[in-house]
Amino acid sequence: MKVLLVNHGYPMRYNAGSEIYTQNIARGLSDLGHEVMIFSRLENPFINQFEIVNEQDQSQKSSFPVKLINVVNLQNRFQTDKVDERFNTIISEFSPDVVHFNHLNHLSLGIIDVAASYNLPIVFTLHDFWLSCPRGQFIQNNFGLEPSWSLCDGQEDKKCAIHCFMRFASGESDSITDDIAYWTNWVKLRRKHISRLVENVNLFIAPSFSLLERMKQALGLADEQIKYLDYGFDLGRLQGRVKREGQFTFGYIGTHIVTKGIHHLIESFSQLSSKARLVIWGRSRGEVTPFLKELANKAPTHLHIEWREEYINEEIVSEVFNHIDCLVVPSIWLENSPLVIHEAQQVRVPVITANVGGMADYVKHKENGLLFKHRNVKSLAEQMQFAIDHPALLKKWGMRGYLYSEGDVVSIEDHVQELLEIYKNIMEGKSNEK
Repeated sequence: MKVLLVNHGYPMRYNAGSEIYTQNIARGLSDLGHEVMIFSRLENPFINQFEIVNEQDQSQKSSFPVKLINVVNLQNRFQTDKVDERFNTIISEFSPDVVHFNHLNHLSLGIIDVAASYNLPIVFTLHDFWLSCPRGQFIQNNFGLEPSWSLCDGQEDKKCAIHCFMRFASGESDSITDDIAYWTNWVKLRRKHISRLVENVNLFIAPSFSLLERMKQALGLADEQIKYLDYGFDLGRLQGRVKREGQFTFGYIGTHIVTKGIHHLIESFSQLSSKARLVIWGRSRGEVTPFLKELANKAPTHLHIEWREEYINEEIVSEVFNHIDCLVVPSIWLENSPLVIHEAQQVRVPVITANVGGMADYVKHKENGLLFKHRNVKSLAEQMQFAIDHPALLKKWGMRGYLYSEGDVVSIEDHVQELLEIYKNIMEGKSNEK
């Protein structure tokens, strides 16, 4: 089978959840002998806009092409003809049997239309709320309003304009009405494009039950248009964790952005009464990281916070899990199905996370980890203190691992087989329509 995989980023340039997942299934498909191609992006200001850069990804048994389109500073643009044209050329040349989309931010919604024009089977894995929220996380930045970073209950054209896009306004008081009108229309047009996209996608895949229910309602999907399917993992690299000794250590993994809740984690950690360490792994962000470090410097002297750079994902056990007793996922948005929770569970590292969304789908309180009240610093501090005070219990819960099996997460091999069945069923359905 020839499979074209599309995502808005690809490792190592971009190394978050959808990027790692796309690479995992690409390598899984390729290692089974299927022909795979990646369509993704880079942001190189020194080459021509929309130029295609050709690279290769080396998997365990083979290699496959990675086509990177250069798109610079198009974050708030949801449709771009030049991206659609380049994508059309790639489909024409590659002639895939199926196109599997993962995320289209920074690319163009129009590439779904391009795939549909070839009557190709189209699968779309949802990694966040981006199709029903322009910012992807249902969090308002509330530029100039209070409070910042409040949760949003759903997309509305004018509400989105006021609460999320006024940071792009002119700032002139006499122009506020015009600015709101502009961004209200922008959201309306985007919604129109999304509606057409939904009609062209044969099946949406949701990696958590919480995401499935919310997106089913938000996009108006019928039961047969969306399916739950959790992520798959390379279990071969998620082994070999060594026994830890020494001071109790919490770990955080992720990019330094506000919605990941690192500030809450530091504040909660600073309230602990016992000696402990917190190690924070992730890619720095110049507009965020310095202020997080300022906050960390205020922690009491009996508590130690370390900052470590992003790691190679294949080395997550030796680089991260061998150095911590507990993983904390403190996100202030309703995370979908965090890869790091699954990875921690596979190596039997207990997890502390929030009691909402896909986080609570995979962690049950005092069964395979601990839950705290979402966005509540005091509650998180209480659970972290409990972890320090009851290490034997915490270790016991960590050994439970993944909830929906005997403890092991889904292997990438099993996951890819399920994807292949999905692809084949859609292909057969399209053949029967002819």
